[in-house]
Amino acid sequence: MSGTFERYRQAVDPRQIAKMFVGRSGFSRQGPLSAWLVIWLMIFQRLDSLGTLSVAVRELLCGPTRQWVRRRSGETGPELSANTSAYSQARSRLPLEVAEKASDMIFESLLEKPTILPGLQQPLFLLDGSTLLLAHSEDLAGAYPPPRNQHGASHWSAVRVLVAHEVVSGLAMRPCWGPLDGPQAVSEQGLAKEMVRRLPAGSVGLADRNFGVFSVAYHCHQEQHACLLRLTAVRARKVNGGVLPNAGTDKKIQWVCSREDRRTNPEIPQQATEEGRLVAVKVFGADGKPQKLYFFTTLDLPAAGLTELYGYRWNIETDLRSLKREVRLHTLTAKSKDMVDKELVLGVAAYNLTRAAINQAAAALHLSPRQFSFSMARDTVNAFLPRFAEARNEAERRQIGQQMLRVMSQSLLPRRRKRRPSPPREIWPRPCSFPKRKVATTGKKAKKINDAKKEVA
Repeated sequence: MSGTFERYRQAVDPRQIAKMFVGRSGFSRQGPLSAWLVIWLMIFQRLDSLGTLSVAVRELLCGPTRQWVRRRSGETGPELSANTSAYSQARSRLPLEVAEKASDMIFESLLEKPTILPGLQQPLFLLDGSTLLLAHSEDLAGAYPPPRNQHGASHWSAVRVLVAHEVVSGLAMRPCWGPLDGPQAVSEQGLAKEMVRRLPAGSVGLADRNFGVFSVAYHCHQEQHACLLRLTAVRARKVNGGVLPNAGTDKKIQWVCSREDRRTNPEIPQQATEEGRLVAVKVFGADGKPQKLYFFTTLDLPAAGLTELYGYRWNIETDLRSLKREVRLHTLTAKSKDMVDKELVLGVAAYNLTRAAINQAAAALHLSPRQFSFSMARDTVNAFLPRFAEARNEAERRQIGQQMLRVMSQSLLPRRRKRRPSPPREIWPRPCSFPKRKVATTGKKAKKINDAKKEVA
């Protein structure tokens, strides 16, 4: 096994990052912090439990990145300062497209040979969306307006994010995002168009009923991807000619683009159709109650195989939880739009580097990557990072890797014989309003009020 910094070095070539700055003013003065080094420090911030600028600078002074600080030949200047101003300015100068390119390079290098599930011939990706809170600033309020309801606007800005995770390894593609509210607000279905275009060639997209719309199926077909989309009962009735399909239904259909689909997706041509299968199955939940599931798919699998495949969808819920809690993307504290975008992109890159350690340990121990606890694996990676930095040769590095593998083998999720039932979803009652304030009156005014009450009585 190897440390996260070694994986970063293998995935992101410093020379390729340097070529992206040819002819640009940023990072052109050959200062001590290169763009490649700044990207790693931003990733390290997401891997650290505190994630402050000070922690990243001290990693630069004492960690394995110290030898990568740029020095001119023969230069013998003073030691690097522990202040954070230079690093903060370097983060601001880093272009977003460079951070996106580095994130893509990490993902592609870690997913060279994706694991194919039985019955499929292509890698399967799970699609889902979420919402992240942002800090309050004038710049963010303009780019990502705070959400509004009947009581007014919120204080905090929010951003809608769409992710796509490979089902077996859990590796995440670079996310798509946009405003949650305001005139430029985007929907999860709208973000899915861009995500589908970036999926590896010949992939399978699996999504819940929020994505079970014509536009998602259409763009999957245009990019030559197969799809398995769950449909709502209303949409299943519509594509079935106005009749709700019975359990056991499995037939070929022509899904016709509606006028509403064209209104929200003007790029779709008129009279567009998608060929696929409409499948309806009955399943039983953890509470034993029956439930009908409706699918639209272009896969050539039996209904039982599609139901089993859809069961993997829960993995993305745990992946989103890891992104929010363990990589601390649930609330981004940056105050500018440009920095929020870079934090989001490189936060997913940090998640992928931890996933790579889990996948490597799973392959060595002949286990499924999904059997490991992401939080314990992240803690293990952070604990062994200084030891990898102190290794003097390859033999010591292999020995440390074996010790790390032993610790990783004890970072498995508990095996529960019986799945714990989900707590019932309840709606919090609205609080009762306080009674109106009564003003005590005395003297002549009180006497007049009392006399008036007596006359009415």
